[in-house]
Amino acid sequence: MFTLIQQGGLVMWVILAGGAIALVVFLERFFHVHRAKIKTDDFLKGICNILRRGNVNEAISICDDTPGPVAYIVRAAILHNDRSREVIAQAIDDAALTEIARMERRFGVLATIAQVAPLMGVLGTVLGMIQTVLVIQQKAPLVQIGDLAAGLWQALLTTAAGLVVAMFSYIGYNLLVSKVDVIALDMEWAAGEILAFLTSFGSSSTTEAPARNATHPPATLARSDCGPGSVTGGLAELGQAGKTLAELGQADQIRTDV
Repeated sequence: MFTLIQQGGLVMWVILAGGAIALVVFLERFFHVHRAKIKTDDFLKGICNILRRGNVNEAISICDDTPGPVAYIVRAAILHNDRSREVIAQAIDDAALTEIARMERRFGVLATIAQVAPLMGVLGTVLGMIQTVLVIQQKAPLVQIGDLAAGLWQALLTTAAGLVVAMFSYIGYNLLVSKVDVIALDMEWAAGEILAFLTSFGSSSTTEAPARNATHPPATLARSDCGPGSVTGGLAELGQAGKTLAELGQADQIRTDV
């Protein structure tokens, strides 16, 4: 194998260096994106239950301890939970743009290597053919087949290496892009869910506040026990008052007749 690499010449070493860089970038990005994938449904259920109990700091702490962009945008939404719906939505959008850019970091390296590697292979092929032609020119008219082998080896090996590196780099790039797209869909769903929850949670809190501060009804009707101040006692008192008024009316009638 090392002999074949040497026969490829300088271009072969450049192609192999590009392939090594592509492999390192792919593995680093693959594990990073894989770690960013979480169970969004379970995570949101837990956060919403915590927020219903009013533990905002605990919810933020859980978001800080949870890896991935979903937790990051949920954290951004919670930090602005006391603001309007438009402000919360803007905070979510800003956080999502930051996280997408972070996940797609160094994707351009893979794309560049996938495009440049075949060109490097073609360059090696051209250099190998130039070397072959120079040998033919120097040793003409008695040219041996072995004299042409070095240039042909360089041409074939660099072309093959460039194609292989480009192929695997392109496959790795598309695989990472597909994983990021899946996470982006989870982010979009989580953003809609947390925005709807915070909006409804805030509106319900707003509507419940006047009810807690409302004027209380009269004490006689507010009590539910059957004591002196209960509804039954109040009706009895009203009956006695009516009887007294009736007696006063009869007394007035007697005085009038007299």
